[in-house]
Amino acid sequence: MFLQQARLVTSASDLTAASACEFAFLRRVDAKLGRDVEVPPDDDPMLARAARLGDAHEARVLEEYRRARPGAVVEIPRPESMREPDLVEVAEQTVHALHAGSDVVFQATFFEPVQRAPQHADEPEIAFVGFADFLVRTAEGRYEVQDTKLARRAKVTALMQLAAYAEQLERVGVPVAANAALILGDGSRSEHRIADIAPVFRARRARLHEVLLARVAASAPIDWTEPGITRCGRCEVCEPEIERTRDPLLIAGIRASQRDRLVAAGYATIDEVAQWSGGQVDGMPTAAVARLAAQATAQVRTERERVLVVETHDASALAAIPEPDPGDLFFDFEGDPLFRDRTGKWGIDYLFGMVDSAQQFTPIWAHDLDEERRALERFLHLVGERRRRFPGMHIYHYAAYERTHLLSIAARHGVGEAAVDQLLRDHVLVDLYPIVRRALGVGSRSYSIKKLEPLYMGAELRDESGVTSGAQSVAEYADAMALRASANPEDRAEGQRRLDGIGDYNRYDCVSTLRLRDWLRGIAVDHGVVPYPPEESAEDGPELVLSRIGARLTEQSASATDPADRRATALAASAIDYHQREQKSFWWAHFARLIDPIEEWADTRDVLVVDAALSRVDEGWHVPPRARAQRRIVRLGGTFAPGSTVKVGGRGFLVYDHPGPFRQRGGAPGARVAREVTVVERHADGVTVMETLPPDTRPYDRLPVALTPGTPPPAGAQKSAIEEWGSAYSASLDLDASGGATRDPVVDLLRRTPPRLVGGRQLIDAATEEALRSAAGDEEARTVAAVTESVRRLDRSALAVQGPPGTGKTYLAAHVIRRLVSEHGWRIGVVAQSHKVVEHVLGAVTAAGLPKAQVGKVPQVTPDDPDDLPFTAIRRGGHASFVTAHLRAGRGCVIGGTAWDFSNETRFARRSLDLLVIDEAGQFSLAPTIAASVSAQRLLLLGDPQQLPQVSQGSHPEPVDTSALGWLLDDHGTMPSELGYFLAETRRMRPELATVVSELAYDGRLVAHPTATRREVVGAGPPGLTWHPVGHTGNATSSVEEAAEVVRIARHALESDAVAPRDIIVVAAYNAQVECLVEALERAGLPEIPVGTVDRFQGQEAVIAIVSLAASSAQDAPRGLDFLLMRNRLNVAISRAQWATHLVGSATLGDGLPTTAEGVAALSGFLRLTEAG
Repeated sequence: MFLQQARLVTSASDLTAASACEFAFLRRVDAKLGRDVEVPPDDDPMLARAARLGDAHEARVLEEYRRARPGAVVEIPRPESMREPDLVEVAEQTVHALHAGSDVVFQATFFEPVQRAPQHADEPEIAFVGFADFLVRTAEGRYEVQDTKLARRAKVTALMQLAAYAEQLERVGVPVAANAALILGDGSRSEHRIADIAPVFRARRARLHEVLLARVAASAPIDWTEPGITRCGRCEVCEPEIERTRDPLLIAGIRASQRDRLVAAGYATIDEVAQWSGGQVDGMPTAAVARLAAQATAQVRTERERVLVVETHDASALAAIPEPDPGDLFFDFEGDPLFRDRTGKWGIDYLFGMVDSAQQFTPIWAHDLDEERRALERFLHLVGERRRRFPGMHIYHYAAYERTHLLSIAARHGVGEAAVDQLLRDHVLVDLYPIVRRALGVGSRSYSIKKLEPLYMGAELRDESGVTSGAQSVAEYADAMALRASANPEDRAEGQRRLDGIGDYNRYDCVSTLRLRDWLRGIAVDHGVVPYPPEESAEDGPELVLSRIGARLTEQSASATDPADRRATALAASAIDYHQREQKSFWWAHFARLIDPIEEWADTRDVLVVDAALSRVDEGWHVPPRARAQRRIVRLGGTFAPGSTVKVGGRGFLVYDHPGPFRQRGGAPGARVAREVTVVERHADGVTVMETLPPDTRPYDRLPVALTPGTPPPAGAQKSAIEEWGSAYSASLDLDASGGATRDPVVDLLRRTPPRLVGGRQLIDAATEEALRSAAGDEEARTVAAVTESVRRLDRSALAVQGPPGTGKTYLAAHVIRRLVSEHGWRIGVVAQSHKVVEHVLGAVTAAGLPKAQVGKVPQVTPDDPDDLPFTAIRRGGHASFVTAHLRAGRGCVIGGTAWDFSNETRFARRSLDLLVIDEAGQFSLAPTIAASVSAQRLLLLGDPQQLPQVSQGSHPEPVDTSALGWLLDDHGTMPSELGYFLAETRRMRPELATVVSELAYDGRLVAHPTATRREVVGAGPPGLTWHPVGHTGNATSSVEEAAEVVRIARHALESDAVAPRDIIVVAAYNAQVECLVEALERAGLPEIPVGTVDRFQGQEAVIAIVSLAASSAQDAPRGLDFLLMRNRLNVAISRAQWATHLVGSATLGDGLPTTAEGVAALSGFLRLTEAG
């Protein structure tokens, strides 16, 4: 920002600076306004060098355009100064070049003298200035904004610039392309929809103007305690203020929401928190306050005594450190989570560093993902050789990063997975961080290894020169790689010098880990603690042995020349071992939870952190009739993680702190223990479980500390079915190197090939006369007829239908199935993610007119009267006989089942069905799709990937955990006509609501059917979406303020004679808010109104939906806004309504700037809703 007399001139960089930390930005504004404040200087030599390299990258791109479009590149000169006349002059040149239709405009200047006009005499004008690198004319005559960025990743700051320049193009009357692009330092393009970034840009600009005007109007410099201003708490402007004011943010491990609650309760400094004597703090468990108070006390003592205080809380935790071994290694990764390669894959670990006990340093570098794979292979080979020499060796690290990233790198590349698995099973990796947290209290602001080093590094303690932090290492690495790519030898030499500096930093971290291990062992010796005896390898979970078929397919993928074949074969290779990876990923996560601090996994889906004050034993240990083992019934209260869907009858693990009340074989030394239990009841604030006493264990009274996810179901026949299919596919590739001769519905799906019809025909368009004739002249049956005829003509291929909410997907499926069975004698299977969905489709088929005798399934729950079922109940295992009986009778049939059924050759002979219908294919992943497909000659996929996504446990080399429909659609929001059918008319939602949902999730293609247009609900308020901003702060997963607003909205709707309580549903983002809403509605005398999370209501509808988001801000939201504002979840929540949806949320929920492009897109979707409402 700068001043033109009284005018404030802003840029896109001001917007991002203010979003990062308003306090720091406004301090700098104070300085520019001439107020007496001190701010750090902006003359960063590293930034200056990066700017020079960025200019060189920009010049290279310019030269490429000059060569590609000679004479068609218009270069706008830089203004001579930032004075208004000079800016106006070059801005007019830019507009002239654009209106003249120039192919490329370089360094376009935009100047908007009055972006915000004064609202009163004392307010200044706010202007905007910006310089776009490239504006490129597309074939459609629109201009695409392109910016060059030296980085190898798309930064959010750059996205805001793209949106700013796109808006400026619109302002001067120039048509704008739908997408904008970043040309990154490695030459790749990162494309982004303007619609996915513009709403965030507009919101952040409005906030920028608001805080700027308030600052100009202020009479004094901004104070740290200024209300309504965000503070990052980490930057060079915030840090001195935190220290000066003794802010509770000084306390190690404190969250911003906890700080706010403590301040609100009167604990405004670290000293006051240290003096806490047991008082209640609203919204915080007493145990959490006590932990923070103890930490504050240790830190205050450190300051007072001028020596780093160390308190031994639990010396026995140090027994988890093994006896030293000559082969021990001390390991540390350096990684960049925002690295993006040319294929769009994110993240890289660019340095595997380790030292041995003699401090010999071994660095393994990786500058792209291929090198990362080779680095992993080299690391595992080195470790394997060392384990053969030193069987008792361990690999020490600090915090979970090294463990989790070894797993993720192996899974990403599909190499070394068994070796990493064995390291974990044998407890070779030893994480010192959880040992420190359990054993010690340290009077430091952080438990990072750097903050502990004064305790044990002595004269080797690092100074502040060079690279001194992980974040600095990431930034330095990006700069080093940019320098190494330079044509200038001096730059390349400087780049190598910086890499050497990163290596030195990494070596020091490894040595520090060694010194920490030795120092902790010294404390253990002082307290008479000896290491636990070595444990046997963990036995839970199958050993990871990857298939030879998968390896062969991987080789075939690498040699394929056709990109579609390469992609399909890589997916096939990954699918072969899908179930093993899912199982192992579960067990890896399970054992990690037994080691890591609870707060680090408390937000994991299906985790309940137990509050002992809300828990009790309902039935003590006893032996029930006809049972052998003792059981007890325990009611557990506490906080469920966001997105949890624990169900009655489901399984979970009770986790007990170390030492546990029972022995568990194979656990890591000092780890918690876990026992699998059955959930027998679900409550708003927890669950009731049935626990069985382990063998050779005395009954115990202890309560667990958490309930965690239970064992995933076994793969059953699916694994062998996928292997069989993969073997056949591999053989076909050997016969035909191009893969073109393979006629298989799943191969078509993996290749994203349009449906193959007999005779080479195209899909039948529902709008054609052919479809109308097939529908016997019935206009309403056009789509059913078109889909039926297209499916009937499939040539061993797959056809997809995307059905948004209310478009009649199940109706279409039922009538297509009925026609194919009754008119053509087809044998059809129906599969889905759950029995409930399958049985719903079968009921629709009988309702469509197919005799119940021809519709069969093994029921999930057998009713007292089988006539109550809408289908014929088949005995367990009787699938084949049901199909055979109808085949002998010369008629078709429909049979429902699971992927376990259709992959089982004893239930369905291979390719014995004419068609397999996969319902809810937007939640049905590719691997079970492959497994079930072996039963049929054709596939019909029905579903909507824009609704709740598939949940996967594992990491896979290729995205076989993606849903079948999600894979087919790729980056499309809606089904391309060449790939299948999109049901574009919703009979559920009024046009006002359908338009909102259509713009949110369906590229504007979804419209209301005339029957929905005619729907009227008099007296219940206007149709469509209404946004209800509510003021609240500090709320994470529940909000009484929003609950009160929900009650008010419900009461208003019920004033209509056309609305009853059961016509309203209330959708909450979190289970804690469900409890809060249920209580509020019951107090209001409205207990009949259903309340639940979005998962409960998928597939349901009501006249009115009320959606409560609960979290006060992005910082308060567990799992962040990416979860809370996920487009799929919002789509499902909003589209439950027929007449109106009321969206209730914090007025400040949309504030802030996400750190990723995906986060920006999610927030933009939400902001569009608030703008529409």
